[in-house]
Amino acid sequence: MQVNQAMNKINQTHNPVLLIHGIGDTEAVFRKMQNYLQDKGWSVYALNLVPNNGDVGLDVLAQQVADYINVTFEPEQKLDIVGFSMGGIVSRYYVQRLQGIERVQRFITISSPHYGTVMAYGSWRPGCEQMRPHSNFLKDLNSDAVMLKQLNFTSIWTPYDLMIVPAKSSQMPIGTEVIIPAASHPWMLTDSRSLAAVATALAEPMRNINRNDAQRLSMETGLRGERV
Repeated sequence: MQVNQAMNKINQTHNPVLLIHGIGDTEAVFRKMQNYLQDKGWSVYALNLVPNNGDVGLDVLAQQVADYINVTFEPEQKLDIVGFSMGGIVSRYYVQRLQGIERVQRFITISSPHYGTVMAYGSWRPGCEQMRPHSNFLKDLNSDAVMLKQLNFTSIWTPYDLMIVPAKSSQMPIGTEVIIPAASHPWMLTDSRSLAAVATALAEPMRNINRNDAQRLSMETGLRGERV
């Protein structure tokens, strides 16, 4: 009975968590992370982006995220998002362009190509083209990425990533940065250090951020490499 009461208390204080997968993946890629977070008391959700191979733009996939959230959660429900690889960029489009900033409180990206990856030159599919370095899509998102200061933003990455090239493309000059020296891109979802970093970020109290100041800074300065 005491255990159930403790679990109920955790669920009342934690937001539900939505996991967004990467290119070529499905929600199954999060199985270990989902179990890990559920064991710690989080309510965890995931969806399958369709198609998952880059055949459509990331903005199209972001609309799927928006639709899923609108159907799954009550309008007043705040939530947290964890995006892996391409899923982090899809989630950024939702947050920055589809009013997700009004609903998301904690946002974590794991090995996401915020500044593109040269691996994306291997395909002419629309979603891949958008993930190339210096693409107009990424330039647009990065032009006002400072708006992410309005929520708890964390970027987790590994310097040994062979999918995100250069690996430092997963860095962001705002928010909290966590470096996990996992030996490969997919291991970032199963490495115990990565799982612990995600749980820590999801449990972090919301920062006392003046949203009006953050919005003004976004309009006036754009992204200049500041950290919070």
